[in-house]
Amino acid sequence: MDSTAATILAVSLMIIMLGMGLSLTVEDFKRVLKFPKAIALGLINQIILLPLIGFALAGFFKVEPHIAVGIIILAACPGGPTSNLLTHLAKGDVALSVSLTAVNSLITIISIPLFVNLGLNAFMAEDTSIAAPTGSIVQTLLMVIAIPLGIGMTINKLKPTIASKIDKPVRVFSATILFVIIIALVLRLGEQLVGFLTSALLIALALNVTTMLVGFFSSRLAKLSFRESLTISIESGNQNGTLAITVAVAVLQNEAFAIAAAVYSLIMYGTALIPIGIGNKQATKAAL
Repeated sequence: MDSTAATILAVSLMIIMLGMGLSLTVEDFKRVLKFPKAIALGLINQIILLPLIGFALAGFFKVEPHIAVGIIILAACPGGPTSNLLTHLAKGDVALSVSLTAVNSLITIISIPLFVNLGLNAFMAEDTSIAAPTGSIVQTLLMVIAIPLGIGMTINKLKPTIASKIDKPVRVFSATILFVIIIALVLRLGEQLVGFLTSALLIALALNVTTMLVGFFSSRLAKLSFRESLTISIESGNQNGTLAITVAVAVLQNEAFAIAAAVYSLIMYGTALIPIGIGNKQATKAAL
């Protein structure tokens, strides 16, 4: 992908993260202290267990190295901007979801380079032309995550009316740009796509379903409420596909690394219907 396209992708992600910041307040970060158990378990699931599951699945399915690295990049990314909306639709704990997304987005600035480096060493060691530019990854993540989030939160604090007005358009933009990115990847990869899709589909689905199940049942074992468990399940199974594609394409400059994220981004909305249905059924029972 040429530098112009990579720049457009990075700027698009900055706008998406700015939109996330528009809905955040300092209280969302302070909630870590108020509800330490739920936040800690959610972060453990997302930052530690999810990448480990990604490595395990990549080894189990024995997929092409590019798909394996793509899965690791995806698993290392924080929850997507839509996880809060999906949690709301599932009658989950939206406050917990927002806090997990916010805190995890900042922590992964450090963890993503670590896991990407491990993934490249594990699956692309024979290709000496590919190396993990740790410094570039950190710099890119600061530019596309930390700074836009800070700007969005500042607008929300100083001009909440403006933040409220532009929040929805930015969310629509988020979904639209992800769709456009996926279409662009399909067109660029052409004939290579069929082989990549075949191997990426099963492992992406396995990653999505496994992480949701682990998120839910680990929360129940920790005696969190049903709503908290459902929320952590959704957060664990709704990754920021746009960020994963940005790391793959704009930083590592390899479109093949982005295929897993593109496939996953389509799958996760379909599987999200399951916790949404379960959450609404539970809420209806509780109301009776």
